[in-house]
Amino acid sequence: QVQLVESGGELVQAGGSLRLSCLASGSSFSINAMGWYRQAPGKQREFVAAVSSGGNTNYADSAKGRFTISIDNAKNTIFLQMSSLKPEDTAVYYCNTGEFVSGSYYADFGSWGQGTQVTVSS
Repeated sequence: QVQLVESGGELVQAGGSLRLSCLASGSSFSINAMGWYRQAPGKQREFVAAVSSGGNTNYADSAKGRFTISIDNAKNTIFLQMSSLKPEDTAVYYCNTGEFVSGSYYADFGSWGQGTQVTVSS
């Protein structure tokens, strides 16, 4: 029902910046919220950040102060601006659709893009 395409992942040096993009298309319903997850080598997929169509945001502790999520409602696209990148941020980053309930983001785990690889070298 919804297709997600992540882009923007690259190889960057520690301390550098990247901006990831995720385009959602093909849904019969308006997108209420979207979020970013990541999966590092040998680790489980973890929440990074989420944003609602109204601009509400939620960040993982690891992302606060370094990452900024934003949304372009007209284009059904979200962005993740990442700065002060660390080798620990190396992961495949995935976007997901979902919704906010009482300030918390609930993802539709049935919808994932192919992911985009972010590699932070030291």
